[in-house]
Parts: sequence; C-alpha cells; structure tokens
Amino acid sequence: MSLLAVKDLALTLGQPLFSDLSFTLAPGDRLGLIAANGRGKSSLLACLAGRIAPSAGQITRARGLTVALVPQELPAALLPLTPRQAVAAALPPDQAEDLWRAEIALDDLALAEDLRDRPLQALSGGGQRLALLACAAVVEPDLYLLDEPTNHLDLARIGQLQRWLAALPRGAAAILTSHDRAFLDAVTTRSLFLRPGACPHFALPYSRARAALDQADQAEARRFDQDLARAGQLRRQAAKLKNIGINSGSDLLTLKTRQLTERAEKIEASARPAHRARSAGAIRLDASEARARALVTLEDAVIRAPDGRALLRSGRLWIAPGDRVVVLGANGAGKSRLLQAVAAAALTAAADPAAPIRTAAAVQLGIFDQMLDQLRPAETPFALVSGRARDDALARSTLAGAGIAPDWQTRPVAALSGGQKARLALLLLRLARPNLFLLDEPTTHLDIEGQEALEAELLAQGAACLLVSHDRAFVRAVGNRFWQIRPARPLPVLDEVEAPDAYFAAMGAPD
Repeated sequence: MSLLAVKDLALTLGQPLFSDLSFTLAPGDRLGLIAANGRGKSSLLACLAGRIAPSAGQITRARGLTVALVPQELPAALLPLTPRQAVAAALPPDQAEDLWRAEIALDDLALAEDLRDRPLQALSGGGQRLALLACAAVVEPDLYLLDEPTNHLDLARIGQLQRWLAALPRGAAAILTSHDRAFLDAVTTRSLFLRPGACPHFALPYSRARAALDQADQAEARRFDQDLARAGQLRRQAAKLKNIGINSGSDLLTLKTRQLTERAEKIEASARPAHRARSAGAIRLDASEARARALVTLEDAVIRAPDGRALLRSGRLWIAPGDRVVVLGANGAGKSRLLQAVAAAALTAAADPAAPIRTAAAVQLGIFDQMLDQLRPAETPFALVSGRARDDALARSTLAGAGIAPDWQTRPVAALSGGQKARLALLLLRLARPNLFLLDEPTTHLDIEGQEALEAELLAQGAACLLVSHDRAFVRAVGNRFWQIRPARPLPVLDEVEAPDAYFAAMGAPD
C-alpha cells in the first residue's frame, strides 16, 4: 500500500528544476529531499500539497489522504494570532470546538505555556516554527511535508523535533527538506536528490545515500569516458578505411567506412555525461596572517544582555592564530553577546592591560552576524562590493562568482533570498581579508554545498575564528577547540571542553 505515487514528474519555473521524477511513499517512510538552494525542493512540496501544478507527470494520492504542509516562512495571516489561536484555527471544521486538541499539539512540541498567548509576530523564529508544526499536527495528517523544519531551532529544540518525528503514528509518513546533515541522518530512512534530469533515489539516510550517489556518479563518468573513447576509436578506423577505399576504389571498404561511422554516431548519441551540479555560487575566504601569540584574551569577563543583565563570565581563556573555537550553549545563554563583546573590544582597540577582554593590535576582524545586519537592506550588492574591487567589471564578475546573478546585483539587498544574502555576506568577509573571523550561525541559510565549501575554506585558510552554530556536522568539521557555557553560581561560566559530543547528547540531539 502506498500513500503517494509520483510518476515522471517535471517542473519548470523559469528554468527546469527537475524532471523524470518517480517515487512512491509508504506509511512510515521518512524521505529527505536534497538539493542546493533554488533547485526546487520547496516547489516540489507545494506540488505534492496541491498548491501548484507540475509541468508534466502525475501525482496519485491514496483515497482520503490528509496532507499537512509546514512552510519555511510564517504566513502573514498568522502573524497577529497567538499560537493557541493559530492551532485552533487549523482544526478541521468538525473538531472546531475541541480546543483541547490544540493544547495537546502544543504540549507535544513543548511550546512554553507563557508563549502560547503572545502574538506569533512577537515570538522568536524557533517559537514560530514550533507553532507551525503544531498547526500541522493538530490535523493528524497521514503525510507531513516539512520545509526546513530545523530553521531557527537550537540543539535542544532540534532534539525535541527528532523525538517528535520518531513518535508520530506508525502509519504517518514525512517528506522533509533540510540542510542540517546530522538531522537528516537522524530522522530519514530514504533520500531523494533533485536534479534537472533523472533524480536518484536511495533507501538510505543522507550520509550513506550521498556516498552511494558519489559512487554512481563516478561510475557514470567512467562509462561516458569509455563510450567516447570507443566512438573515437571507431572514427579513426573509419577514416583509415576511407583513405584505403578511395585509393583502391573498393565499394566494400566504402560500405564498411559508413557502417563504422554510423556505429560511432550511435554510441555518441546514447552516451550521457555524469551529472555536474550547477553551483549556487562559490564560497571563498581570504585570510591575512596574524603575527601575535594571542589574538584575544579573556580575563573573567562578564558578558551582559542589552539591558545590562549579566549572562555569564568567561573565566581565563584565549584565542591563538589557527584556533577555531566553537561556543556551545542554549539559545539565550549569551553566545551571540560573547561574540559582540569580542568585536567591541577589537573595534575600540583599547590598550588597557587590565581590560577583561583584550585583542592584539594585529587583529583584523571579519564579522558574520546571524541576522545579517552587516548587509544594509536598501543597499545593492554591487554598491557593497564595488568599493572594495579595483573596477566595476571586477565587482560584477566577483558577485556573479559568488552566486549573485547580474540582474540581482543592482537590486536592494532586501530582495535577495536568504541563501544569496549569506553568500554575499561571506563574499564581503573574503574581501576584508581578516585574521579573526567572528561567525554567528553562518550556515543557517546555506545549502549543503555551501556548508561544505565554507568548511573547506576555514580549514584551508588556517585563520582563527570564534563561532556559534547549532549545525552538528559543521561544528565537528570545523572546530578544534570548544567552549561550553556551564551552569554555575552566581553566573554561568565558559569552560573549555575536549569535544562537543557530550554537550550534543545532553541537549537531546545526539547523532
């Protein structure tokens, strides 16, 4: 029995997003959709939910199938509603009076009681995400379509989401998109890679499916090279026989030449090159050399909230050239404020040897803010980059290489997608050539390709960085030192730990 059957599905929205897509979904399946930004994941979910029509192909749903789509962004109509009101409004008409169902849905997702009567527009992105999931759950659907469900969630909430998915009724299925590789490995049983041509599918979670896909692509590349080599050999034989036939006047050799040429043409026509993913834009970092034993020194600094409330104390810590320090802690614990305090110390260049946070005179900062506040919304990408490039042509080509197409370069930054904004912010970091990166959730809007490129650049450059991330795969790949915010009296304290795994497990989000 299948809940959903997709056959030869194709979708073109300005450009081909995917084609020849066929798969079936059985009760209990957890299918991960994997593709770079802008390659059709959200559009496919909209097709499966009946929101948009495909360009070709068929979608067959089981009789009476109930589908719930959880979008990436909170719909504008829900902004003034409270979570209780939004979830109650999602109840089927015949259950509209059963408000207890809404409470159960909110309880299952552990949305705090004191948040349930606040307008959704006043909640954090994580609170809004939980409310949207509750709106879907209250319908008790047979199929969940989850678009980037981990966005804005900290590790504790990601762990809660993993447990919530595991506890769904046995017959319920889920199709989800995510750029969180550890999350995909933890919750999916199948993986589907969206491509403009054939879309490979594996009955494996992400990492194992990715390895199988790489092997298949390599085998396809070898077959293509062998086919072209065979066709070339046939053409050389045909050319040789043609010369002999012309000199001898042999009709048999002329016929044989034509047959060899036709065989070569047939092989060439049927040969298919291996898939090459169209990049969403290159991510590169250029770091300058830091000539200092300690770039940052913390001497029991007190980190405060914007209202002056003390959040944590640092203890005695330092960052040396080549250190890639990951700060571990729950949302609201003070991680972002720590990065801001280090930035403030570097920008004021205070020489007071008694200051609780000191930076070396050689420090050149590169700051990536999780809200992307370093990008002025009304500015254009071209204006942001042109002042740092030698000429306009170089600015345009640099932006294009980072994934900002020419027709987007003169539009306001506010019009860009989250992925484009993140790549633009990383491009500005590269042009600044810092020797100390302060990175606050740099992977939030990056697809898997972008995350892997950023990891490779940070490792290759050997630059120092202080970073905050809830992406377990990124933390493990990049970090070589780890500072954890631990409970203590009178203030939580920042302690160095050997590895992040115990923290991940304590937060309920082990791999």
